[in-house]
Order: sequence, then structure tokens, then C-alpha cells
Amino acid sequence: MKEIGETLKESREQNGVSIEEAAEDLNYKVSQLESIESGDFKNFKDIFVLKCIISDYAKYLGLNAEEIIDEFNEYVFESTSKIPIDDIEKASKMKEEEKIASPYTKQPKEKSKLPLILFIILIILIVIFSVVTLYNNSQDSGSSDNIKISYED
Repeated sequence: MKEIGETLKESREQNGVSIEEAAEDLNYKVSQLESIESGDFKNFKDIFVLKCIISDYAKYLGLNAEEIIDEFNEYVFESTSKIPIDDIEKASKMKEEEKIASPYTKQPKEKSKLPLILFIILIILIVIFSVVTLYNNSQDSGSSDNIKISYED
């Protein structure tokens, strides 16, 4: 993979273009082009994005982008074809166990009953408070009825 990076770097240097200038012209980060030139492709999370950057960079430098991408594809094939069969089978089993459902067929998750329970408790507390307050008010007004006021002439 370093061969692709070295080819791009040599072409850039022969054209007298700094890596900063190339990054600015292509609207990529300098660190991305440096990683490509050094053959360090682990900094890229998406292989398709990497492939696009390599293609754009090759075209920018006047190289045959198709040949560079073919070389890149061969590298990717060689590196991925070395995955042990056991690992592939394990990954395949994990995929089979994973259930994928569309939003239309997926069973809705059971909603938590906690908010409903809290709401009911709150209502009960409000009712109890109201009853107690009314009872106390009626006791207070009842005791004032028993007060006798006498007027003496």
C-alpha cells in the first residue's frame, strides 16, 4: 500500500506542489493526504471515502486514477482475503442472530408504567390533602358556631 502513497508523493513533488497546496485545492485535510502518502490507511474509518480521496488526488496530480484505484482494490482484496474462515463464520453467525426489523414490523417496546403510577399517587395525595383541608376548615367553622355572643342592654 505504501507504493500508492509513494507514487502520489513523488508525482506531487515532481509537479512542485506542496502538500498544503494540494490539500487546499482538493478541500481535504493535510493530515489526510499525509496519511495516504505514508501508506497509513488505518486513520480512515471508511474505505470508500479513502478510495475517493485517492482517486481525486491521483486525478489532481495528473496520474491515471483508474490504475491507482485498481492497485488499491487489489491491496484491499489481498488484506481482506487473509481473514481466517473461523472469524468469517463467527461474524456470519452474529449477523444471523441479529434481528433486523423495519419500523413498520418491529414490535413496540413495552412502555414503562412508572410515570402512570407516579401520576396516580400524585392524584391520591392531592385528594387526601384536599379532604384533610376541607375537614379542618369545617371543624374550625363549626367551633365558631358554638361561640355565644350575648348582648346585654
